[in-house]
Amino acid sequence: MTKYGFQVKLDHKFPEKWDGNIVPSLSQVWDLVPLGLRYLVWYVGMWFKGKKPFIDQLNPVSGKQIYGVPLGGIGAGTIGRGFCGQFTRFQVRPGLYEYATAAADQFIVTVHGAQSHSQVLSACGPPAGGHLSGWRWSFPGAQAEYRGLYPRAWTDYRLPEQRLRLGCRQVSPVIPHNYKDTSLPCAVFVWDVENTGTEERTVSITFTFENGIGRKHSSVNCVVSSLDPEPAAAGGVSGLTIDQEIGGVPCQYVIAARTQEGVLVSKSTFRPSGDGLDLWNQLAADGGLTLNLEQNNTSEAGVAVSARVTVPAGSQRSVEMALAWHMPEVRFGTAAQPVTRYYSRWFAAGRQGAERLCQYALDNYRRWEEAIDAWQQPVLDDPELPDWYKSAIFNELYFISDGGSLWLEMADADKLPHSDPRREYGRFGYLESHEYIMYNTYDVHFYSSPALVHLWPQLQLSLQYDMAEFVTQEDLERRKMLYTGQTAVRKVANTVPHDVGNPGVPGEIPFVKINSYQIHDVSAWKDLNLKFVLQTFRDQRAVGAGTGYLSAMWPACKAVMAVARRWDTDGDGMIENSGAPDQTYDTWVMSGVSAYCGGLWLAALYAMAQMAREMGDEPALAEYAELLTRAQKVYVEKLWTVNKAGSYYKFDTSPGDNGGCIMADQLCGYWYLRSAGVTEQVFSYTEEALRTIYENNVLLFQGGRRGAINGMLPDGRRNTTTLQSEETWTGVTYALAATMVHEGMIKEGFHTAEGIYRTVYERIGQGFETPEALYPEKHYRAVGYMRPLSIWAIQRAWEQRRATLPPSGQE
Repeated sequence: MTKYGFQVKLDHKFPEKWDGNIVPSLSQVWDLVPLGLRYLVWYVGMWFKGKKPFIDQLNPVSGKQIYGVPLGGIGAGTIGRGFCGQFTRFQVRPGLYEYATAAADQFIVTVHGAQSHSQVLSACGPPAGGHLSGWRWSFPGAQAEYRGLYPRAWTDYRLPEQRLRLGCRQVSPVIPHNYKDTSLPCAVFVWDVENTGTEERTVSITFTFENGIGRKHSSVNCVVSSLDPEPAAAGGVSGLTIDQEIGGVPCQYVIAARTQEGVLVSKSTFRPSGDGLDLWNQLAADGGLTLNLEQNNTSEAGVAVSARVTVPAGSQRSVEMALAWHMPEVRFGTAAQPVTRYYSRWFAAGRQGAERLCQYALDNYRRWEEAIDAWQQPVLDDPELPDWYKSAIFNELYFISDGGSLWLEMADADKLPHSDPRREYGRFGYLESHEYIMYNTYDVHFYSSPALVHLWPQLQLSLQYDMAEFVTQEDLERRKMLYTGQTAVRKVANTVPHDVGNPGVPGEIPFVKINSYQIHDVSAWKDLNLKFVLQTFRDQRAVGAGTGYLSAMWPACKAVMAVARRWDTDGDGMIENSGAPDQTYDTWVMSGVSAYCGGLWLAALYAMAQMAREMGDEPALAEYAELLTRAQKVYVEKLWTVNKAGSYYKFDTSPGDNGGCIMADQLCGYWYLRSAGVTEQVFSYTEEALRTIYENNVLLFQGGRRGAINGMLPDGRRNTTTLQSEETWTGVTYALAATMVHEGMIKEGFHTAEGIYRTVYERIGQGFETPEALYPEKHYRAVGYMRPLSIWAIQRAWEQRRATLPPSGQE
């Protein structure tokens, strides 16, 4: 077991309990009343139509303080685990979460002998309704310890009365630059049984699982079949398969154990809604289960696979088990045609494909672990990185799989150019949040994309190719915008979409019906077009995508920048915001020139000039270089501020407190250029601005232990203009920390980011569902959010900086 990671006893209680309810101030309530009324009318309409709102503000999710490392690779669904031993938070259907715990999904230890002893290896109590009342529940939590370091987790159990120690190592196939194995919906559990006594012991580990996704009637047409090893095959696999339909789509669950010398595998079925005594008594008798498949095809099914070993005194034996969930084809809403997941290239639909997947997991998990070690160990062994960061950098990556991620084959992929990464690597999407169910929310992906660039760059390029195509599309459907009450078309040509669809709306297919977001007219947003340009520029430099990539992106870049030029309303070279929340801070009004969008504009102009040079587009090079020179001058003249709080780019040019606010994210454009390796001076006074942010938004807020508040006034008061101005955005704080590291403010950067990790993972128990926003007191918003993947920007900044430093002793 590694010494790093999220570590708790199974009976751990977190110091604080927060909730997901938004609590605006009185002045904010007044501003939100019109929006709230329009939202309520719209919400009721969605409910009557059987559609799932893209944001459900009436039923916010409050964390349960139970989650650990989830199971599964990327893009094929996930099954969550609780650190107490639960199987919970199922996301088998694309992008749709079931926050239930499946009581029958358990591991059970049985110690055989004159007085056999069986115990469910979960610290949870018995399920409600008398289900499985014949099982022994509530393992003493103080006698077990959990440690999670994504994509693995370890649980150690002590059974002193039985003279046993048990260790369970959970492994999911999440491996950088390995696209096949990382796409697989499976996990392996390696159990080490250690006999600390003086006499030989015979011990069984039993894996039980039920159909569905943790709630009654969540699947139908359940049929159980047996997976048997080849006769006399060493290292074969023995298990049980549940065939079922979930949401009208075929799905198989397979649990299995490795058959090997000294390991006796047996299996049985049981009824999850019963008392479970039949299975329990079989375990108590001799550890060998009896399989009877005569009563099959029911609305519920429970399966059990038991592996029995004899362990000499002072010795250890291992048992290998696996779980696979196999839904290679999915349907969205009422769509007649299914779409196919990427991993189906290697594992066909149906029971045989599911069983092959389980066998593959058990055959290859050691190779996965070697690759995971090779990836993680350089970070874990780096003495200059703080210990908390070594946990945070990997555990925040949970969202790459458990963020509703969807990895699909492209239809007619063979017709795509060979330079198009979607031909080989498919199409990728992930949700903005467990609660905000929109795929590839682009203004937020801008922050989280460093994780893909660093680890699975072809998925980032695939996403960009999708966006480049969507830029030219238009959709003239008119909808009422919830913020203004005015109607607007769904998609305007030559603009970057906000998102690529909501998986919960019947009749709307993600990647076909885009822009599910309906609060603002996103064609008028000032950040989306610029963020497309900056990601193209960053990817070209960071991934080494080649001239083919830039050639493919260049027409879209020019088109969106031509639209963006219209936002320069006075012709001075600098764009202006519209006096509305026209960017990712979608309740925070920006007026005139703003630090945030103005900074993105400067960075995008620089990027366009550089890309024009590479493309040999001399007119574009001259145009954007000239614009950049003028815009730089305006940016400083209108925004650079020196007062008692320090020196910084003020929020915008509007009068009053809000305009003079110190925004944590004011250097967002600068951060992106630095992440692309740009060292040329495009922005002025960056270190001064960062130090002012650190001294005000970080150190003056909650004792410097909560990350960076979005907006701080020069007199040390929080900016309470709107909800978002007084929120702390976890992902923005990580991006700010990365900017500090780029600037050489190493201590300040890690201290800034540490406040987020300590709060989320140690104080309020929101690990593995990090929210978008933390409020000053007892509340958060939008659990399981995309933006905190920006922590990988810190790693990129760290590695870039280390690469430019002279070798040790030559400084």
